[in-house]
This record gives sequence, C-alpha cells and structure tokens, in this order.
Amino acid sequence: MVMVMTKAKHLDVTQARRALSLKQASSGENTTPFSILFTHGSLVVEVYQPMTTDHQKPHDRDECYVIIEGHGNFEMGDEIISFGPGDFLFVPAGLPHRFTNFGDTMSTWVMFYGPNGGENANSTEKSG
Repeated sequence: MVMVMTKAKHLDVTQARRALSLKQASSGENTTPFSILFTHGSLVVEVYQPMTTDHQKPHDRDECYVIIEGHGNFEMGDEIISFGPGDFLFVPAGLPHRFTNFGDTMSTWVMFYGPNGGENANSTEKSG
C-alpha cells in the first residue's frame, strides 16, 4: 500500500470511532513520520510529519493531504505548488510527489483511499 507505512506508528483507534481531534492525533511521542490513526474500508487516515527530508515514493492509491501546520513547496510530477496551513492537495495514484523547503515543523493529515491504481474520475457520481 504505502512504502513507508511499515515504519508508521499505529495508534489505538478503533474503526468505531467517528471523530478524531488534532490533539488526539498529535498525542504521544512521535518518532516516525507517519502515524496511522483511522481505517475504514479502503480509507486510511494518517498524520504525516516529515523530519528534515520527505522521502516519499509514488503510492499505489489516490491520496489527499490537508496541511495542519508549516509552509513550503509541494513537488507533484512537473509542478511545484506552495502550501500552507489549511491547504488541500490531491495526488493521483502513481504520481511522484514530495514536500520540500518546509523548515523544522510541518504536519499534514493524509488520506489514502480507493483501489490500487487509483479511481477513475469519470466513473464516480458527483455529489452536490
């Protein structure tokens, strides 16, 4: 699924829990960049706090980020995007990406979902 997930800290959060605060997500000593917080079906929710350098490799599934704290650049394919707190970033499965120039403190919610290879954007119904 995610190459670095084998190094992730797993918190004791059951699938029955439907709400998770940032305080709960940040609690405890974090010695790894990824903390897996919640799973339900294909959805995996994590908090990612890269340390010095982002060593991510392309993932097998679609991925969303919501920046919690920090500023920097996000390289996604041939694009470089500036990011800051509250920003939403979507990365389709298989696309190379990484955070750069993010300083000493940066954290983001991460959500992986869907099948390996990603979802076909045209095959889902639009809500609204």
